[in-house]
Amino acid sequence: MYLSDIHTHSIASGHGTVCTISDMAKAAARKNLKLLGITDHGPATLAAGTSSYFRSLTYSPKKRFGVELLYGIELNILDINGTVDLNQELLDKLDYAIASMHYQNFRPRTCEGNTTAFLNVMKNPVVKILGHIDNTQYDLDYETIIKATSDNGVILEINEASLAPYGYRGDTRANCAQILKYCRKYLVPIVLSSDSHGVGHIGDFTYAADFVHEAMFPESLILNNQIPKLKMMLSIR
Repeated sequence: MYLSDIHTHSIASGHGTVCTISDMAKAAARKNLKLLGITDHGPATLAAGTSSYFRSLTYSPKKRFGVELLYGIELNILDINGTVDLNQELLDKLDYAIASMHYQNFRPRTCEGNTTAFLNVMKNPVVKILGHIDNTQYDLDYETIIKATSDNGVILEINEASLAPYGYRGDTRANCAQILKYCRKYLVPIVLSSDSHGVGHIGDFTYAADFVHEAMFPESLILNNQIPKLKMMLSIR
């Protein structure tokens, strides 16, 4: 059993999700999670959170139903310069950011172009996680990216929604194997992420956990149960 899930989405992400943050926290409590991260999509995602929404998160309760809450964002990478869709003033007020490529806002480039975008977005000190870099639409130089995450204190995720049968990013297993290979080589920690939109998959790492265990990935590099270390990596005081 894992104790934290730090990539989840509430009603503010759109996509037809209707669950509030309170709903998410209740579901996390039922799953016996100790730490839940709400990372709604940035404003460039259709019908997602506005700047005002992310500003208001800084005033939200830090604990609900016995679960510690972190308030972050899943940013959209917009170009190869690593430009993202929330201004730095608001980013600095959030607990952390996941930076991801989504087709609507970043059409696949060459391997060099895609890789450069991730290298540049990591220069932002609020970006602590790279989201679903297993996506088969985007050709990436995994070794270069993962070596850079080590240098920048950024975490990689193994995304349940990518590996599960309901996933829509193609067969990501080969890419996930590359991610784990280089994370092991450079001692880069990972998190298992549900990427749950609503309460349905909060704390569900069925396929992600099976994958990392079959790969014999070191448990010491999986941060979900190492909450103090995870919070330190996220720069949470």
